[in-house]
Amino acid sequence: MGINKIWLSLAHMGGGEQKFIQEAFDNNWVVPLGPNVDGFEQDIASYLGSGVEAVALSAGTAALHLGLVLLGVGPGDEVICQSFTFAASANPIRYQGATPVFVDSEETTWNMSPHYLEKAIADRISKGKKPKAIIAVHLYGMPADMDAINSIAARYGIPVLEDAAEALGSVYKGRKCGTLGEISALSFNGNKIITTSGGGALVTRNQDYIRQTKFLATQARDNAPHYQHSKIGYNYRMSNICAGIGRGQMEVLEEHVQRRREINTLYREELSGIAGIGVFDNPSPEYQSNHWLTCIMVSPDKCGKTREDVRLALDAENIESRPLWKPMHLQPVFEGCPYYGDGTSERLFNDGLCLPSGSSLTDEDVGMVTGVIKKILS
Repeated sequence: MGINKIWLSLAHMGGGEQKFIQEAFDNNWVVPLGPNVDGFEQDIASYLGSGVEAVALSAGTAALHLGLVLLGVGPGDEVICQSFTFAASANPIRYQGATPVFVDSEETTWNMSPHYLEKAIADRISKGKKPKAIIAVHLYGMPADMDAINSIAARYGIPVLEDAAEALGSVYKGRKCGTLGEISALSFNGNKIITTSGGGALVTRNQDYIRQTKFLATQARDNAPHYQHSKIGYNYRMSNICAGIGRGQMEVLEEHVQRRREINTLYREELSGIAGIGVFDNPSPEYQSNHWLTCIMVSPDKCGKTREDVRLALDAENIESRPLWKPMHLQPVFEGCPYYGDGTSERLFNDGLCLPSGSSLTDEDVGMVTGVIKKILS
């Protein structure tokens, strides 16, 4: 324990956040909404391009939930969801009283398998249960094969809700993640590429969805001099203070993305040639991950150690690492939900490990991490 702790992914301030926060205090905009919220939404839309608009919300989960509301998901419906993901991708399906139908990953991107997606849709339709929506995730910043997913979705007339919570700054075939679904969700949690301490955004080209999102996220108050409500609403809007942090973070977004990519390159260089260790990377030039987290696969039959051996060795040296997501179809809370796949996500969970990847890490920090890995495998 002779070194300071190396964390998985800490918030990384750029230095410009304070001016927006101070401005809010100076003008007494210490409330939900305000100039920073408007400015942050404009910053997001400008960065993503492609004609989208953004609504700043309290969390990425709120964006996914409202996305399902906008798409008309309700009790008794089914929603297809990537199994290999964080629980926040699937939980909003349950908020709406619907049932998640989990689809396995493909080996190349670790994201939703187009093959099993189509198999799931066909089978659910044959059972009289056409899915109401598809939630596709860009895991660890790696873009999913969205052309294939969107093509299948269009063929069956099912809208795609893009979970880009981990993928701000990632690019798929020249298009930025966050613009690849009918509705998209971003996250600005403390461990993401940029942060608002907590927060998220719903992104879409659909003007009516933008209007409805703002209405529903502010308790769905009707246009009346008194408080009148004809629909169930939510307290999901971002505060003006948090949005001020976000505006400052947008100034260093590209720097943060570039640094995470540099860290991924360092890991690949340092761990190349080590039997049984594979560093997750872009499958082709069409994919440009932001490498939010650099992940490795540990093959026990080749290196004689397990993922857990490596994790514990790192932990003993005060270095945080984390197993890959446990698939949703294996989670007790989703027991009994339909699942279509071949066990790819289970293999990834069993052998995969996330390494420290925060943009504030130094080259020396990465060297310490790889040094421990090399030592345990030597």
